[in-house]
Amino acid sequence: MVQRKSMIDPDLIRELAKLLDETGLTEIEFERDGERVRVGRHAQAVAPVPVPVASAAAERAPVAADGGRGDPMSHPGLVTSPMVGTAYAGPQPGARPFVEIGSRVTAGDTLLIIEAMKTMNQIPAPRAGTVVQILVEDGQPVEFGEPLMIIE
Repeated sequence: MVQRKSMIDPDLIRELAKLLDETGLTEIEFERDGERVRVGRHAQAVAPVPVPVASAAAERAPVAADGGRGDPMSHPGLVTSPMVGTAYAGPQPGARPFVEIGSRVTAGDTLLIIEAMKTMNQIPAPRAGTVVQILVEDGQPVEFGEPLMIIE
């Protein structure tokens, strides 16, 4: 019986790892000539942290019924990320954010943009109300289902 020497190329593994970083994927698999290479990384769960917004509107913003102390995941006005990507508060760097704490929105208004695979996806308000909490920072990576903001 002849043992076959593995032909796995370390440069291929480096290239696949680089592709993971560029695309935001957590795993990639490649097969050629019956040899399979899988490269993956474990995503670390990060608890969302409310971000203070330095503006006059933030000081006058209404406070959630629970005083802002409860779990955002149980709030009926929670807006979550529909995809993995990078959240942006405004249409371009340095531009005024789409919404701030205290902003009144109607259903369909753009709340923020999530860039996923080089595509800018506008995230619409699911309902009318007032933005009472913004749970992500501009330029922050977000996961599917991660809390973005709360509308009351």
